[in-house]
Amino acid sequence: MIDLHYWPTPNGHKVTMFLEEAGLPYTIKPVNIGKGEQFDPDFLKIAPNNRMPAIVDHEPKGGGTMSLFESGAILLYLAEKTGRFIPQEMCGRYEVLQWLFWQMGGLGPMLGQNHHFSQYAPEKIEYAIKRYVNETNRLYGVLDRRLADREFVAGPDYTIADMACYPWIVPWEKQGQDLDEHPHLKRWFHAIAERPGTKAAYAHAPKINPDFGKTMSEDAKKIMFGQTASLTPR
Repeated sequence: MIDLHYWPTPNGHKVTMFLEEAGLPYTIKPVNIGKGEQFDPDFLKIAPNNRMPAIVDHEPKGGGTMSLFESGAILLYLAEKTGRFIPQEMCGRYEVLQWLFWQMGGLGPMLGQNHHFSQYAPEKIEYAIKRYVNETNRLYGVLDRRLADREFVAGPDYTIADMACYPWIVPWEKQGQDLDEHPHLKRWFHAIAERPGTKAAYAHAPKINPDFGKTMSEDAKKIMFGQTASLTPR
C-alpha cells in the first residue's frame, strides 16, 4: 500500500495518473496547501521542501518503508517498482528520462511562473506576464515539434514523460495559449485526456478540494507565496 500526500495541483495529478494507470493500491492523505498543512512537522519528515506530492511506500522492494518527495523522483521510483511506463533498455530509458527532466526543469517551473504572474500576483506586471506567456508558448512549440512524428513524448509508448507533462498543459487557456496553434500537441493532449487512468486521477480533485478550480483566497495566497526560510509567510 502507498500513502499519497496529495493536493490537486499539476504535480499532484502526475502521481495519481501513474497510480491509476498501474492499478497500484493507494490511500490519499490530503495536504491542504492553502491552509498551510505542508508545514506540519510530520509532513516535513517526509517532504523537507514543504511541497507535495510525497509518498510513503509500505511495501518497497527489500522491505521496510520508503518515503519520497519531488514528483519526478516519485514517477521514476514507481516506474522502476512496477517495471511499467519506462523502457528497460538503455536508449529508450534515457529518451524518457531526458523529457522527464525537461519537464521538471523547464515546463513546470516556467508555466508555474506564468500561473503566478497571470493569475495570482497582487499587481499585474506587464513585463513578467509577457515573459512567461512567451516562454510557455516556446515550450509548447518544443512539445509540438517533438510530437510531430511520434504518438507520445518519448516514442510509441505512453510513459512517465507523458504523465509529467500532461497536467501542466491542462490549464492552457489560463496560460494564454491556443492549442489550435500546436496541432500535434493538441492531438496528444486529447488522447491522454481520454485515458481511463487520467479520468480517474482527475476525479479525485473535486472530492479532495471542493473549491477546486475556484479563485484562491487572499489568506491562501499569503501562505502559498509568502514563505521564507522560517516557514512563516511574510
